[in-house]
Amino acid sequence: MRLSKITTRTGDDGTTGLADGSRLPKDSPRIEAMGALDELNSWLGLLLVEPLPESLGLPLLAVQHALFDLGGELAIPGRNSMSEAQIIALEQTQHDLNAALPPLREFVLPGGSRAGALCHLARAVCRRAECCLVALSHLEPVTPTSLKYLNRLSDLLFVMARTINRAGEAPESLWENDSDRTLMS
Repeated sequence: MRLSKITTRTGDDGTTGLADGSRLPKDSPRIEAMGALDELNSWLGLLLVEPLPESLGLPLLAVQHALFDLGGELAIPGRNSMSEAQIIALEQTQHDLNAALPPLREFVLPGGSRAGALCHLARAVCRRAECCLVALSHLEPVTPTSLKYLNRLSDLLFVMARTINRAGEAPESLWENDSDRTLMS
């Protein structure tokens, strides 16, 4: 189905249509999860316009397509569009990128370069999208593959943020466990 008419006015009553023709309130858990996926995909789109290591472009584009598939899965209740192969691809990419990074001895604060910070932001939105999907799973069936995909994706985005910062020679800020820390003016 192609969208030829963007403004339909059918949502003016606070509902939105799913791809199967059913309508839900715009604040339903299913719509909340779809919105979080859309936001995540948008942050990834912003990240992709930044200068990035060449090795990240295709995997991030593949993730954008997978997130669109997952949104489609939510738009058609009962549909399963995510595969174990997509999860394996995330895991392999994460493993390959992480192998080139120094080991962590402490938590990393989000930041570094602009692109690294955007990737950390996408990771945080991914975690929220995962929470939305888990909340939906308590009310309606959600494919385990979809939940697993978002869990792995947040790991990959963390490693990608570190990769971006290392490639751009942006130092990582490490969390300091110091209860006496004070804010500097």
